[in-house]
Amino acid sequence: MRKTTLILGITMAILSLAACSGDDTPVTTNAPTATDAPAAPGGAQIGNPASQYCVDQGGTLEMVDETAGTVGYCNLPDGTRIEEWEYFRASQTPSTTG
Repeated sequence: MRKTTLILGITMAILSLAACSGDDTPVTTNAPTATDAPAAPGGAQIGNPASQYCVDQGGTLEMVDETAGTVGYCNLPDGTRIEEWEYFRASQTPSTTG
């Protein structure tokens, strides 16, 4: 009788612990994240408007590690190579208020 009670108690304890353990499977959602960005030709990710503008103009992006950090360059179809933000800012016209 004592042995049966002990086995029953151990079985109940194991079942209780098993029932309390949660599912550790990560939850995935279809919500956009900060890393979501449209893909450029060739599969590169576009993460900012300067990069997008470069690609929209037919250019290709080139990321270069320099002493100050990584710099993005836009290589245009005519052979021009320009820093992507410089190129983007030059394309913007100042807004007028009135």
